[in-house]
Amino acid sequence: MDWMPLLSTLTGAVIGIAATLVADRSRWRREEGQHALEVRRGVYTEYAVALKDAGEEIRAVALGDHMSESARDAAVREAFRGTGLHTASEQLWLVGSPAVVAAGNEAFHSLRRMRDAYARGVEIGSAEDRAFIQQRRTAMAEMRSRMREDLGFGPLGIE
Repeated sequence: MDWMPLLSTLTGAVIGIAATLVADRSRWRREEGQHALEVRRGVYTEYAVALKDAGEEIRAVALGDHMSESARDAAVREAFRGTGLHTASEQLWLVGSPAVVAAGNEAFHSLRRMRDAYARGVEIGSAEDRAFIQQRRTAMAEMRSRMREDLGFGPLGIE
């Protein structure tokens, strides 16, 4: 019996199966990478929006009239809590790159410092307020830059 045709057929089948497996594995990795990127993009967007919303909410409360310091303090803190920022922060900590998490954490703390200042009565437009706003803008710009870098986008160059 001549074994050569059978061996040639078997070798061709093994090569075909191996090539299919390698191509499937490559496609799976690419799809998983794309999915992870989409998840990070969604989390980063949600976190940046929550930070922005929280800033707007606490600023609006600080502009309002309050009968007492404790009422102002409670209103500012409630405005901060009501934005979903804590949930978005936890999501960031779960899926963000280390550089993004560090920058996002700094942006969070800069906003929290601003919240505490408004809660104790710092006036909108005062020198102290302007300093907090500048710290927050710097932290937000750094966070966005890190997010863009992690998602594969270049710098905006406008911040």
